[in-house]
Amino acid sequence: MTPADQEIVRASFAEVALLPEVAGALFYERLFTLQPDFRALFKHDMRVQGVKLMSMLDVIVSHLDDPDAILPALREMGERHVTYGVKDADYDTVGESLLWMLEQVLGEGYTPTVRDAWAKCYGELASRMTSASPL
Repeated sequence: MTPADQEIVRASFAEVALLPEVAGALFYERLFTLQPDFRALFKHDMRVQGVKLMSMLDVIVSHLDDPDAILPALREMGERHVTYGVKDADYDTVGESLLWMLEQVLGEGYTPTVRDAWAKCYGELASRMTSASPL
């Protein structure tokens, strides 16, 4: 990601972060629409899960200029996802759900530039998480 991409992600996330429960609910709504089997992976209150998602995104966005600082946590999260049965290909559905949620929350603020910056951000994140998958 370029510094400009990082700034776009930070600025747009600041808007999304104002509505953590709404954003989290929208994300999971889309995820379960695209991949209904994923619902069985979540045993707890989805409202709480949505807030956890937003907290995780906050940490990621806060470390865009130093992703190595959170690399161990990303790898650990990736390893946990493997134990849940998540496959590398599933990250595409998650990315699609993330971009859809951003579009819903940001409305007109979801420009092609914002979409591209988030797509790069998510691509890097997914790459770091899938590096934890067994070969």
